[in-house]
Amino acid sequence: MDHAELVAYALAKPGATEDEPWEGDTVAKVGGKIFAFLGGNGLGVKCGRDADEAAELRERYPDAVSIMAYIGRHGWNSVDLDAAAGAIPDDELRELVDASYDAVVAKLPRSKRPG
Repeated sequence: MDHAELVAYALAKPGATEDEPWEGDTVAKVGGKIFAFLGGNGLGVKCGRDADEAAELRERYPDAVSIMAYIGRHGWNSVDLDAAAGAIPDDELRELVDASYDAVVAKLPRSKRPG
């Protein structure tokens, strides 16, 4: 799965919007909250409730997944899509986006949750 396909997949989620809060760094939001960092040729997603849960993915794919700067302690990982090509199955990449989206939606007030 290439970067463009992954961006399209994330933005196809119910209520998802594209934003550029920092120059050159695209994100996908739902209810005003980021659920995926889509800048460059990478992907940043919430991979668990905390850093320990997120570490499981880094252990399975040490060459493709790393802890995200600043927010990694909250369970966010960065996936290098060039390194992930062939290493991380496309279905698993989609599942990462799904899980991050679901985690963010679950914390939104009902009034901000998509339809």
